[in-house]
Amino acid sequence: MREGWKTLSGEDLTTKITKGSSPKWQGFEYQSEGVLFVTSENVRDGFLDVSDPKYLPLEFSRKARNSRLRTGDILVNIVGASIGRACLFNLRDVEANVNQAVCVLRLKPEFEAEFFLQLLQAPHVQKRLLGERSDSARPNLSLTDFREFSFELPPLPEQRKIAEILRTWDEALEKLTALRAAKLKRHRGLTMALVFGGWQLVRFRKTNEVTPYRWFELPSSWSCQHIGDLATEISERNGEGGQHEVLSCSKHDGFVRSLEYFKKQVFSADLSGYKKIWRGDFGFPSNHVEEGSIGLQNLTDIGVVSPIYTVFRFDPDQVNAEYAFAVLKTELYRHIFEVSTSASVDRRGSLRWSEFFRLPFPVPPLDEQEAITDILRTSQRELDALTDEIEAVSRQKRGLMQKLLTGESRVSP
Repeated sequence: MREGWKTLSGEDLTTKITKGSSPKWQGFEYQSEGVLFVTSENVRDGFLDVSDPKYLPLEFSRKARNSRLRTGDILVNIVGASIGRACLFNLRDVEANVNQAVCVLRLKPEFEAEFFLQLLQAPHVQKRLLGERSDSARPNLSLTDFREFSFELPPLPEQRKIAEILRTWDEALEKLTALRAAKLKRHRGLTMALVFGGWQLVRFRKTNEVTPYRWFELPSSWSCQHIGDLATEISERNGEGGQHEVLSCSKHDGFVRSLEYFKKQVFSADLSGYKKIWRGDFGFPSNHVEEGSIGLQNLTDIGVVSPIYTVFRFDPDQVNAEYAFAVLKTELYRHIFEVSTSASVDRRGSLRWSEFFRLPFPVPPLDEQEAITDILRTSQRELDALTDEIEAVSRQKRGLMQKLLTGESRVSP
């Protein structure tokens, strides 16, 4: 160990280690104002993102006293794909609670919270900490893991200097992330305006008249058809010896490579019963589509997905696949999926093709779909460029953290 450094457990460092609870379990719904409710989605790498805040009634906060936050609390995601991600709750005079996917660490006053936050995010600590995960299909960390985990810390003045140096990088990352959030909001607004014809490209506009449907209104020059009239369900099994990559569908990004996304194998060893999904096909897990988990497969020529997935293919002579993906990923369609799941025949929290194929779908002329796709593709490239820049700065910061937080490079207070 480096000179002057000490090894302490999480129990030694904190006055409180706890986690939150789910408002749905207690019958509470989100509202436009009230007590700020922090979820794992708000916990970013090094900062708290409340650009899209959620609020709950004061009554929930009274019942969930143990999960109330104080300025200076450290938040760590303990469940799911973002496990290990941490930030500081730095809002003042704001009443807030957390959900069950976030662990709250409240440090003793003799330790520097900003330093400890950086230490939690350090590659060598993350590697050790995530080794504490359970072997369940859904990775998680427990409160006991944090109590028993050992941390190496330099003297307090050195903690403060290291935190000051790394804060500069965090501020840059926070600005870039805020810029990306603003562009993402603009991209989603642009998508809604274009795919439902609220903002119709001038060269395609034939009339200002619109036709109302149950969920939306469309330019009168467009049609609205059932998905089943435009697409066909595909049920091609992988079979014995099929060597194809396993894919999963996330609610934000669509299809992802399962091993990369979950960092471990969460699928069956026997893939013979899995479904093939070809490039250009769509798919969704029937029991999670109401969360927005639907995707366009553009990762590999042929992938495979769990048997619980519904796989379908749009007729390319009627529907541009990228246009369809933009439509199906809107918040409006997530709501349509949610309502349709609740009203499904089997009422088991799933949406089968027999109900899905009856859903309405906006159909502009094919050349107009392609023009809409071109605009959205340009907007997406801007988002991707910012994502790449954020990742580059993050890599630089991780290299610096490795040196400072292991004592390889020492700093003078």
